[in-house]
Amino acid sequence: MLFSLDSGVPVLPADDADIDPAGTLCFTGHRENSVIPYKNNPIYSIITLRTVQLMLFRYIDMAVESGYRSFISGLAAGTDLWAAKYVLAKKHSDSSVRLIGVMPFLRHAERFTAHYKDILADVERSADLLLTTNTDPQAVYGKSGENASPELYKVRNYFMVDNASAVISYFNEGSFKSGTYQTLNHAVRRGLEIRRFGLEDAYALIDECGPDIGKIRRRLVFMENVFEEPY
Repeated sequence: MLFSLDSGVPVLPADDADIDPAGTLCFTGHRENSVIPYKNNPIYSIITLRTVQLMLFRYIDMAVESGYRSFISGLAAGTDLWAAKYVLAKKHSDSSVRLIGVMPFLRHAERFTAHYKDILADVERSADLLLTTNTDPQAVYGKSGENASPELYKVRNYFMVDNASAVISYFNEGSFKSGTYQTLNHAVRRGLEIRRFGLEDAYALIDECGPDIGKIRRRLVFMENVFEEPY
């Protein structure tokens, strides 16, 4: 039996999981440092970050409204963990909602900040299923070394897509060398329903509402559902 190094929760080999892609959605997106402040002005750092997060949460709300009930998070800092925390919050009002966490290898969070390590541990303790796509306890990401592999994140990303029918992505235009771009490309090849937003959408909301988080939140509530019903 494997256990998470961050929460102590049991971790199952991803190959042993039985996931029905129908009604299952996965997340892919950038880390927090990709959220460039509105007008490139640090004074707007918090409002820009919060707008990106609220857009992500609204997309999750719409997915639930459209019938999606299982959500796969890759447990990376940034988009993945923001989404995972929100899905867990949704479970309080809808017990049919399920969170599946998929780590690329057991030591994946060694370089997380203390803040994200705390979020990760909380998410892992509350997830319905915790998986890893590499069961070697010594595995590390890299191109050289006895236990190193440059494919660890790619394998995790492909597993998520292969076990879902839709994707929510926070992807910024031009980020073509990112894991998010890699994941989206695989999702396109697999024919998944892809719903994406980026900084350009967050900036447009701030242009429309001003740097007023209340107005932005209210505007998002009335956003038309972008998902088709999966059933």
